[in-house]
Amino acid sequence: MTYIQKKFGLPTLVSDVSADATHQTLVPAHVEVAAKQYDNLDVHIDPEARTYWCTMLPQGRGSFSPGLLSDMTDVQRSIKQMFTERAHEAQTPFDYFVVNSRVPGTFNLGGDLGLFAEKIRAGDREALRDYAYTCIKVVHTSHISFEVPVVTLALVQGDALGGGFECALSMDMIVAERSAKLGLPEILFNLFPGMGAYSFLSRRLDAARAEKMILSGRVYSAEELHEMGVVDILAEDGEGEQAVREYIDRHAYRHNAYRAVFAARKRVNPVTFEELRDVTDIWVEAALGLSETDLRRMTRLMSAQDRRRASQSAGNVSALSAE
Repeated sequence: MTYIQKKFGLPTLVSDVSADATHQTLVPAHVEVAAKQYDNLDVHIDPEARTYWCTMLPQGRGSFSPGLLSDMTDVQRSIKQMFTERAHEAQTPFDYFVVNSRVPGTFNLGGDLGLFAEKIRAGDREALRDYAYTCIKVVHTSHISFEVPVVTLALVQGDALGGGFECALSMDMIVAERSAKLGLPEILFNLFPGMGAYSFLSRRLDAARAEKMILSGRVYSAEELHEMGVVDILAEDGEGEQAVREYIDRHAYRHNAYRAVFAARKRVNPVTFEELRDVTDIWVEAALGLSETDLRRMTRLMSAQDRRRASQSAGNVSALSAE
C-alpha cells in the first residue's frame, strides 16, 4: 500500500502499489523533520533520545502571532501524518516532544495584544473568534499529545505569560528554570485568559485556586509553582535542557507506563475541545466589552513587552560581541 494526500494533508491508504515499495520511500523520521523550514520555529528530532524538539523563534515581541500559530499547526499536522505513515515500522518515530523557546528571557508572552486591540476597536467578533479558535486548537492538540503515543514537555526558560503559560499547561509535564516567571496578567486590562488557563489549572490544582491565580494577575516564580505542583521539574538556570535530557534518559525504559498514566489522567479528568471552545466564546464577548481605558492599558503592556524585547536583544548582541 501507499499513501495519497487528501485536502487537509492527512494520508489515505490506496492499494495500487505494494507495501514494500511504500516502505522504501520513507526516509528516517529525523531526516524528514530536519528538512522542514519554518519562519517562527526550529524543529529537529534527536534520534538517540527519541525526542522531537520544537523551539519557538517568533517574529516580533515573542507572543502567539498568527504566523507562529500557523507554524505550530503545521508541526502538529505533520507529526500525526508521520506516525500514520510509519505505522508499519517496529518503532514509532519518537517518544517525547519538547516545546521551548530561543527568545532570550522569554518562553512566550501570550496572545497578540496588537491584534486584540485592533479587532476590539473595530468590533470584529469574527476575527477575534477565529484567532482564539486557532489558539485552542493548538493547545488542545498538544493536550491530547497529537493523538499519538508520546509524552509532551514544556521547557520554560524565561517568562511564560498568558497564552504562553496556557501553552505550557497543555503539556504532560512542565520543566522550568528557577528564574522563570509564569502568570496570567490579563486582569490588568480587565480581561481573563480565555484559551485554556481555567481548564488546565483547575485540573492541576482546583477551581478555587485557579480562579485566585487568574483574578490576582500575579506573576509566580517557577519555585512557587513547583511547590504548588504546577511545575513538575525545577531546574537551575541554564540547566533546563540538561534537566529534560536527564529526565528522558532516566525514564525512557518506563515510557510506556508514563505515557499510559498521562493518558489515564486525561480520560479521568478530560479537557475537551468543546469546553475550551465554550470558554473562548465567553472570552470573545468579554474582550468586545473592554473600554478604551482598558485598551490603553493593554497597549501600554504591549509597549513594555516591546521595550523589554529590544533590551534583551541588545544585551544578547553585546554578549555575543564580547565573545
